[in-house]
Amino acid sequence: MRNPLSKQVVNIKPSGIRKFFDIVSEMKDAISLGVGEPDFDTPWHIRDEGMYSLEKGRTFYTSNAGLKELKIEISKYLNRRYQLTYDDQSEVIVTVGGSEAIDIGLRAMIDLGDEVLIPQPSYVSYEPCTILAGGKPVIIELKNENQFRLTAEELKAAITEKTKILILPYPNNPTGAIMEESDLEEIVKIIIENDIYVLSDEIYSELSYAKEHVSIASFPGMKERTIVINGFSKSYAMTGWRLGYACGPQNIIEQMIKIHQFAIMCAPTTSQYAAVEALKNGDEDVAMMKEAYNQRRRYLIHAFKKMELDCFEPFGAFYMFPNIQEFGITSDEFATRFLLEEKVAVVPGTAFGDCGEGFLRISYAYSLDQLKVAIGRLEKFIYRLREEKTEQKKMRTDKEKG
Repeated sequence: MRNPLSKQVVNIKPSGIRKFFDIVSEMKDAISLGVGEPDFDTPWHIRDEGMYSLEKGRTFYTSNAGLKELKIEISKYLNRRYQLTYDDQSEVIVTVGGSEAIDIGLRAMIDLGDEVLIPQPSYVSYEPCTILAGGKPVIIELKNENQFRLTAEELKAAITEKTKILILPYPNNPTGAIMEESDLEEIVKIIIENDIYVLSDEIYSELSYAKEHVSIASFPGMKERTIVINGFSKSYAMTGWRLGYACGPQNIIEQMIKIHQFAIMCAPTTSQYAAVEALKNGDEDVAMMKEAYNQRRRYLIHAFKKMELDCFEPFGAFYMFPNIQEFGITSDEFATRFLLEEKVAVVPGTAFGDCGEGFLRISYAYSLDQLKVAIGRLEKFIYRLREEKTEQKKMRTDKEKG
């Protein structure tokens, strides 16, 4: 029989995040710090609005681009929070999560062979979505000493005549890094000079702890060349509702709607009504969850310092990205042993790009009680690894002495 499978799809590696999640789900007394999902329930008033929409029989398709009321609220929210102004009728599309927005945004803009700059470590979908759209991923390896921010020098060095799009993933998953206004100013000049478009994934925009998030689309000359991706999963604890959105120039949004129309039709109607309520009356919920995450973040920073585990202080999202190079084993080996020996799941840094080797992603989207138990186990595990390393060093020294 003829091979029914696409070589392009077969050659794409599956997500490195799910491997450890699948194992821990079947392991008794295990703790997972691996999945980037809020541990909060969706706030009641948002759930109520979703249930009310069902009771009222609002179970039909919305327009392809999304419910009119929701698009209006998205426009108001972005203007209120990030000083971005979008026409709700022509510059906004509601999608099935931020992931769909990334996919159709790239497909709407990429021609075969166009180069897409992807700073890594970063979210697992950017590279495969670029490949599936016919583009060529060009990886920019971010550095620990720069706190995993994208520098102007790194951006310049990656640009060629085929460069069309820069993916800007901040606040960052998996590192927790942010780009401040001064960082963005430096790369904006280069983007405009080289006529590059930007896909700015701002799904963690509400979770920026040191300073308020600044969108690159708010800079002069950038709105017309930027697609802003956002959604409800992280800020409103609505992961299962599967709802996101994209905003950008009308000519790009029109093509995204076309792809969305043929592949999806429209985002879930119930979720869209719930999201209207979230944007209208959810600010206090967002603030409460953000404060809880920040408390956990500070706890982990203190705990890592206490056990002398090297980790820069992240100011965004709900992830820590500690450096485990001192132990002389790979990220995958560390994560596998930690899971089997201490029953705690974390994600190897390599799940987010090859340059993630030597690091781990630890999510603090879990209760403080769970974190304390998990960190206690991590401290024991690290102590054991350091003892092993000391013993190995002693054995090598004894052998050399003969």
